[in-house]
Amino acid sequence: MKASAAKASAAARDKQNESDEPAGCCLSSNRQFALQPFSGGTKMQFTIHNLETAPAASRPLLEQTRKAFGFIPNLMGVFAESPAATQAYLVLGQALKHSTLTAVQQEVVFIAVSAESNCSYCVAAHSAHAAMVKMPPAILGALRDQATLPDSRLEALRQFALALVRKRGWLDQSDFEAFFAARYTQAQALDVITILAMKTLSNYANHVAETPLDSAFENLAWNKTGN
Repeated sequence: MKASAAKASAAARDKQNESDEPAGCCLSSNRQFALQPFSGGTKMQFTIHNLETAPAASRPLLEQTRKAFGFIPNLMGVFAESPAATQAYLVLGQALKHSTLTAVQQEVVFIAVSAESNCSYCVAAHSAHAAMVKMPPAILGALRDQATLPDSRLEALRQFALALVRKRGWLDQSDFEAFFAARYTQAQALDVITILAMKTLSNYANHVAETPLDSAFENLAWNKTGN
């Protein structure tokens, strides 16, 4: 009798748990998702929006971008589909204005991690910006070649950023020692992570959308095998 009562009680609890479970959350192993194919096949097609086609919440953000750059880069046109993604990307960029990493140092990280992620769009776009902030041509060339930089302090910064990417943040003591020996700070380590967050947004978005390169960056087109 006690065993039967226990089984009945357990069955009742399981039934209650199923009814309380939010839709789409933590589905148990005996439940299945209904797969919904894309209307155009298996590959998702992303729209590159402009000020007329973008969702209303994204339009002020695109206008802000247009005023800053003189045009709306294709990446921002892709982001515009999601006002949240657009806002997140712009907010991170604004936040980095408070970093003590110089503009050149920031571009070292931007380009190094974009090349590591094989994001041709971001390497080209940031190469253009690196030239604007007067990055020495030898540094820019080495970054695009994924080679050792001819500046030991910038090379320490590049290696720290690459270690974060490759080790998913689980750095060794030697990684920290090399970074701090190059006279960087804990705050700047967190700034590098902030740049990685920003580049995760753009690198991944460019990968899934296969964002075409803007004409403004075509002279700095990049690919991993032949730069």
